[in-house]
Amino acid sequence: MSQNPNLKPIKAAIHFVEILGLVIIAIATIIAAGVEISQMIDKMHVNLSDLLMLFLYLEILAMVKVYLETGKLPIRFPLYIAIIALARYLIIDVKQLESIEMITIAGTILIIGVTLILVRYGHTKMPYPAKDEITDQSDLDAEGVKK
Repeated sequence: MSQNPNLKPIKAAIHFVEILGLVIIAIATIIAAGVEISQMIDKMHVNLSDLLMLFLYLEILAMVKVYLETGKLPIRFPLYIAIIALARYLIIDVKQLESIEMITIAGTILIIGVTLILVRYGHTKMPYPAKDEITDQSDLDAEGVKK
């Protein structure tokens, strides 16, 4: 697959916007975590929901870090964030939730957990090929053999 040289400036601009967005997300997450910590200090009390919120912030920062380092976003990180967010919602609003809503949230957490197990299993049994193993289509001749 050949690349069009005219697209290089567009790709560079998109990459810059992507990096800028990730930096903004990281800064906003750090500020939000700081606000959360200052609220805990002000009330001199830490709830489980406060700790779960800090875990959410840490997962977001870890996701940004991995994306900056590899250029890829493993599906696991958003799934971890979803589990923590649902658990926090369940813990905070347990008194206001109907039984069916609690069961639905718990079921959703279970489904996401099973999905994580399947994703991890898939990565161990069917790993992605290494970058040097991936062959560009332009390197193949008419019969599909590497030139």
